[in-house]
Amino acid sequence: MRKLLSCICLLFIHFLSAQKTTVPKYPLTLFEKSMGKQTPTYFEIIDWWKDLDKKSDYVKMLTMGMTDAGYPLNLVIVSPDKDFNFESIRKKNKRVILINNGIHPGEPDGIDASMLLAREFAPPFNVVPEKNSKQPTWINQYLPSNVVLAIIPVYNIGGCLNRSADYRVDQNGPEEFGFRGNSQNLDLNRDFIKCDSKEAKAFAEIFHLTDPDVFLDNHVSDGADYQHVMTLICTQHSKLGGVLGEYLNKTFEPDLYASMKEKGYDLIPYVNAFGDTPDSGWPEFFESPRYSSGYAALWHTFSFISETHMLKPYDQRVKSTYELMKSFIDFTAKNSETIKKLRDQTKQTVKTQAEFPIAWTLDRSQSSKRIYKGYTAAYKPSDVSGQRRLYYDRSKPYEKEVPFYNFYQPSINIQKPKAYIIPQGWWTVIDLLKANKVQMTQLKKDSTIEVEVYRIDDYKTAARQNEMHHINSDVKTSVTIKQVKFKKGDYYIPMNQLANRFLIETLEPAATDSYFAWNFFDAILGQKEGYSGYAFEDIAAEYLKNNPDVKAKLDQRVAADTAFAKNGRAQLNFVYENSTWIEPDYLRYPVYRVK
Repeated sequence: MRKLLSCICLLFIHFLSAQKTTVPKYPLTLFEKSMGKQTPTYFEIIDWWKDLDKKSDYVKMLTMGMTDAGYPLNLVIVSPDKDFNFESIRKKNKRVILINNGIHPGEPDGIDASMLLAREFAPPFNVVPEKNSKQPTWINQYLPSNVVLAIIPVYNIGGCLNRSADYRVDQNGPEEFGFRGNSQNLDLNRDFIKCDSKEAKAFAEIFHLTDPDVFLDNHVSDGADYQHVMTLICTQHSKLGGVLGEYLNKTFEPDLYASMKEKGYDLIPYVNAFGDTPDSGWPEFFESPRYSSGYAALWHTFSFISETHMLKPYDQRVKSTYELMKSFIDFTAKNSETIKKLRDQTKQTVKTQAEFPIAWTLDRSQSSKRIYKGYTAAYKPSDVSGQRRLYYDRSKPYEKEVPFYNFYQPSINIQKPKAYIIPQGWWTVIDLLKANKVQMTQLKKDSTIEVEVYRIDDYKTAARQNEMHHINSDVKTSVTIKQVKFKKGDYYIPMNQLANRFLIETLEPAATDSYFAWNFFDAILGQKEGYSGYAFEDIAAEYLKNNPDVKAKLDQRVAADTAFAKNGRAQLNFVYENSTWIEPDYLRYPVYRVK
């Protein structure tokens, strides 16, 4: 009996030992199995990541907020020491790189490249697989000990589920892919401020959880034809500003270009050409906060959008995305302490910064030189219309130094108030502030407070909708100082916090992507009370007798404006709008500035 038990124990120990030393089956991707021609469906994507999570202790997939598609967003963490708690990760002085994929599922390059990247850095798979001539060869290595990857496998789940081989007619692969719009047919890369989608709210949760040092959103470009496989949008350095902007322009971006050059990729800025061809140069893409990188920049994150070229074969595009992400990891690991120092410094500075820019203009007097590798553009008759059409002659490649206009100047600067106050009735905006971890308190009692009050004097509204909104622009305001009665429960937002820049660019009505621009306050643009003209005529006449200052303003307007002078209804309305009867909330912007 003892011998039998001993044998059983030895066999059990041998079994456990064998289990520990056996490397799980190498998890190939559909991209590899199809020789770089296919990208997986949504369910295949999630199943693959679940399998990697199960097989590697260095990978963990979290379930985050819900999306419009009815499925939750997932966040994959690849951690070199198996720590997946971001509070702990920050205490260990590690840098976080957040990678977003599939915001446009017809551009799935990052979806496939991120699988390859994570598998490479996830023991026990950081070994070269068995040689197979049918599979691509990937270089394998460990994730640097001071870097943690946070990967959103696919952001636009609704668009990913809506697959076809017919979308993006002029894109070279893969064989089938998802649709640009989400389950509400929204372009999610225009939604980071307005948050019409559940995806955007879930992203805000992920972003503030990870507080990324570096953010990359993977895309595919359209536009001109050229030789470059990969183009890149950097956070506009002038707009990022301060030590972060300077470091991005002079160190971070040049290092990425050098790194990709060593790998055989001639990186070029996203080709945002003035005309049909880029021969005369182009301006840096200005990513306002509606875009992912513009949103991330409000929180002092180095932010980038990769844009592979649509006409390049899919396997080339995925490989270039993979190599670019590795370049980001290498730079972040080597410059970890500098990145932390600059971000910490900026986070402290923004709390006391007195003035903020909210609008920008391109400075054409400054540019940097870039080597552009293009194809000669020419024109010929269209086989469709017979009219003159543009084409690129790939038999005539060329290299040319072109100006890249990557300097912007502030056109509007705003002095920071001591605080903002928002009445609780504007709960839609308040909820967006809460989603972005803005610090605010509610008034404990009814209070009268002296504040600066904006009046909307003029604005333009777009004739066509833009992602379910008609954007307000060219906003003109006037300011008065008033004693305003606020109610218990209204929100007081101090301007001594990390969110200061986010608050300025969302709450100042003239800012490019403010909540006013995106129509959250449009109710103030319409009068709720009015008058019957025939009845008000006598009242208005008596009012002018008793208020000579209003009579003088009316006479001045009549003398200066011929059309107004001939319009009795307009003159009557002028009296109403300059009387005590006009409702105080008409055109009064309901975000108040405490001096």
